[in-house]
Amino acid sequence: MPSQRFALLLPAAVLLCASAAAQTNTIHGQYLKDRAACASEPEASRAACLREAGAAQQAARLGELSSASASVYEHNALARCEVFKAPEDKSDCLARMGAKAVVQGSVEGGGLLRESVRHYTIPAQ
Repeated sequence: MPSQRFALLLPAAVLLCASAAAQTNTIHGQYLKDRAACASEPEASRAACLREAGAAQQAARLGELSSASASVYEHNALARCEVFKAPEDKSDCLARMGAKAVVQGSVEGGGLLRESVRHYTIPAQ
């Protein structure tokens, strides 16, 4: 009876080990990519970049590093508008976070500038 249990558990253990090895290879591969990206950084920021790559690798090994999905990004973008109390200000913020807004700049360049235009018609007097 114990040998039958062992025979049933052995394939599961092999699959678990293979999965862990594949994850380790992926984590190490990402670390190598991160280090390669650090090589193009200026000398002053290269050390910080390498430290960050090592910290990201360690966090990934511990399961503390996650990749956010699009819904998480959308939720965060909409949460930024909660600071506005006036309904018009809040709707303007939501428009800037929406798909119709014009977005300029980049995260790498220092930030994104979101623009949304609202047209008003002023009646003649």
